[in-house]
Amino acid sequence: MTAETATQTATQTRYRVGGMDCPACGSKVQYAVARLAGVDAVEVSVGNGTMSVQHSGPVPAAAITRTVKWLGYSVAPADAPESEGADVPGHSPVELGEARWWSSRKAVLTWICGAALGAAYLVGQVMPQIGHWAFIAAMAVGLLPIAWRALTAALTGTPFSIEMLMSIAAIGAIFIGATEEAAIVVLLFLVGELLEGVAAGRARASIQGLAALVPKTALLETDGVTTQVQAAELAVGATILVRPGDRIPSDGEIIDGASSIDEAPVTGESLPRQKGPGETVFAGTINTDAVLRIRVTAAASDNTIARIVRLVEQAQESKAPTERFIDRFSRIYTPCVLVVAALVATVPPLIFGAVWSDWIYKGLAILLIGCPCALVISTPAAIAAGLSAGARRGLLLKGGAVLEALRDIDMVALDKTGTLTEGKPVVTDIVAYGRSEQKVLSLAAALETGSSHPLAMAILARARADKAPVPPAASAKAVPGKGVSGAVGGETVYLASPRAAVEQATLSEEQTARIDAFNDDGKTVSVLLVGGAVTGLLAIRDEPRQDAIKGLEALRATGVGLVMLTGDNQRTATAIGQTLGIEVRAGLLPEDKQRIVRELQARSLTVAKIGDGINDAPALAAADIGIAMGGGTDVALETADAAILHGRVTDIANMISLSRQVMANIRQNIAIALGLKAVFLVTTIIGVTGLWPAILADTGATVIVTLNALRLLGIRFDRPAAAGR
Repeated sequence: MTAETATQTATQTRYRVGGMDCPACGSKVQYAVARLAGVDAVEVSVGNGTMSVQHSGPVPAAAITRTVKWLGYSVAPADAPESEGADVPGHSPVELGEARWWSSRKAVLTWICGAALGAAYLVGQVMPQIGHWAFIAAMAVGLLPIAWRALTAALTGTPFSIEMLMSIAAIGAIFIGATEEAAIVVLLFLVGELLEGVAAGRARASIQGLAALVPKTALLETDGVTTQVQAAELAVGATILVRPGDRIPSDGEIIDGASSIDEAPVTGESLPRQKGPGETVFAGTINTDAVLRIRVTAAASDNTIARIVRLVEQAQESKAPTERFIDRFSRIYTPCVLVVAALVATVPPLIFGAVWSDWIYKGLAILLIGCPCALVISTPAAIAAGLSAGARRGLLLKGGAVLEALRDIDMVALDKTGTLTEGKPVVTDIVAYGRSEQKVLSLAAALETGSSHPLAMAILARARADKAPVPPAASAKAVPGKGVSGAVGGETVYLASPRAAVEQATLSEEQTARIDAFNDDGKTVSVLLVGGAVTGLLAIRDEPRQDAIKGLEALRATGVGLVMLTGDNQRTATAIGQTLGIEVRAGLLPEDKQRIVRELQARSLTVAKIGDGINDAPALAAADIGIAMGGGTDVALETADAAILHGRVTDIANMISLSRQVMANIRQNIAIALGLKAVFLVTTIIGVTGLWPAILADTGATVIVTLNALRLLGIRFDRPAAAGR
């Protein structure tokens, strides 16, 4: 496959670009491609190693490929095999960070340059008269590729590149006789680039490694016969078998069997979850106990892990406000460094009669100190690591801007059903009169067998959980607006609402009081009549998620306000609100939820809206940050700015904590980058440090900043986020 056949989506074509290790690399590619005829816009993601090209007509593929390769990077269509495009200067998108990083082109150049420098030192010891030329030759080994990249960047729209500063400083050092230092500086620059590449590869691999969790093959069951097939070929609706100890090859729904599922690789959950028929499982998780039959619910390209990777890749192409500011600042900063270096080199000799060679030397050192790489990478490295860390824990954020904005949330407005509650009713209480609770449950389940009504599903689920026998029912029929009736074991059975039940039986004061108490708790009550007599009560409610109280406490600890917005009736909503200790606004239509979000914003509050349904979409769009709970509708997920993939309420506070930790990391990175430059600037001016410490100031700062950002990959949410910004 060639670049001419790159996959096109409307007017967008995506490529993989190898060899980009820092934002400066991405900027060079972006500016060069953006200048080509027929190209409307270019977005480059260094973290993903990808480039998206917007074009109004046919994509100028040959020109794009030629330009990117000329800059020294590999390029291939986004859907090409990983090996394609790696035989040009640079390296494949995933090469760095893997076991082969030491054999990449940059690594080989670094080893050769190091060997040449060692040889030059030996020549200088044996034949001092030609030692000067030996060091020039050693320097040329590494400098020529750097100078070529500086030239190509200048010709394609980036004249003030890091390579240009490096080239000027090294060539200038030759003219003042500092050849040994010039050679050392070039080697240190190459080492720094190599370390940047390794770090960038590690960050990139952290999210791409998710895809490796999905097994390559699956056991497909067809007409009772099991065959091994490629997991990527599984069709929606197919039935697969998953043995104990195997990874689940696709998102699906359990048809038969029950087992503990280890979801740690995808969700970070420390304990396996027991799942049975009708429950959802994710690709890449591990079946630990028993054989499962699973119906495939998503194609390989649309399973949970594929969606995570795709969302993070899209997010990393969106720059945060801080990152955009640093980009703009660096475009002004680098030319200013050239001016300052020129002034340092010329003003003291011209005005004060200082020694030219000394001040030219200091000016060249300032060029190296002023390299903006550490500053430019300070923000995107932290953003990329934060997005990856969040994705591996089920927190999906659609861009750096969203990640940055979350730290400023003042108010969190939460939906009830499916957000604070499980989203499906369960039988919470069974009260029996004259018979056992299990018998009451069995009779009710017998009548509800085959029904898809939510209350019926709750009763049948409770019967399965309690292993209550479900006898066959005869002449079962729905009584519109009242309940369901039938014959079970020769007895006439009627499962009805309390209002319908009093039409056929007399409820005692105690029974009426029980029903009223259940209703006050927000529960729906069904009355079981057998032979016209009250035999039992079943109370049903959509219960709060297990972590709802803990999650709301964690949110309060972050310093935000809380309110529940729900379309449910006031009595039910109030009961849930009292259980959870949260303010309630009930009986709301979708436009009411949106209006309340606007009212909160009018009070100068930054609002996050959490929801999972279609009726939440207007409010999600209106909020400063819209967050969809993982089990939500596609509309909610598309409308939202972020998604909590696995529906944990505690993850809302974790998302805010992630934002605040990332922004703290960015502040640290900027302080490190500028602080080291300031220190070495002063020591260079007063003559304490020279060329090679100057390049260490930039290279060292870049490595420190990158490693500091990579700490976010191991982020923990054991403590609530601080309320500070």
